[in-house]
Amino acid sequence: MSEDRNTLAIALFSEVLAADQMVRNRLGRVLPKGMEISHFSVLNNLAWHDGERTPAQLAETFHVTRGAMSNTLSKLEWAGYVHVRPDWDDARRKLVSISPAGRRARDEALGSITPMINQAVEEMGEDRVRAALPILREMRRQMGPQD
Repeated sequence: MSEDRNTLAIALFSEVLAADQMVRNRLGRVLPKGMEISHFSVLNNLAWHDGERTPAQLAETFHVTRGAMSNTLSKLEWAGYVHVRPDWDDARRKLVSISPAGRRARDEALGSITPMINQAVEEMGEDRVRAALPILREMRRQMGPQD
């Protein structure tokens, strides 16, 4: 790899990492009190899938360990945002679903972050955002698990 290509690659990853840190910081400030980004992400995923998922499926979706997902689910269950029940067909597994309170919390969180993300898209311009999405998706795909 040439020096210019190295510089380009480092610049790309530096910008992505800096943007990630800034987005997480701003999201953390506008989410409802006590809600972490990981909590919102799980609630949002469960709301979109509108059914039950196993903790292992959620861990795989978010590329985290099962222990990390178990910790997040415990906090969400304690808050009353998810229901965790045994899988009646396989006692070794659990199934997770979003509760009505979890759906309300997710909707409240979505309402609090929507103005921030809409403003960002407006300032960058819809055409530029649409042009960036395929590049970011490809980067995510390439950085994902290597099977």
